[in-house]
Amino acid sequence: MRLSEFWDLADAVFGESYSRTLARELSLTDLDSLTPAEALEAGRAPRDVWHAWCAQMDVPVDRRDGGDDRRMVPPPRR
Repeated sequence: MRLSEFWDLADAVFGESYSRTLARELSLTDLDSLTPAEALEAGRAPRDVWHAWCAQMDVPVDRRDGGDDRRMVPPPRR
């Protein structure tokens, strides 16, 4: 997943304004309490940050594509 795809998904799932606020303020338990923005800046893969963010916000796997069935979202790593 490219960074631009990450932000497109964030906007689609959480809303354009709210996604940016969450990215700066939401601490992700699965990523050492980094915010999504901090995790990306630290070099974490957008795919991993995306799934940690969605898990923290209880976004079901089938909604993580932002409602666009054509969008390819890589599955979480095991």
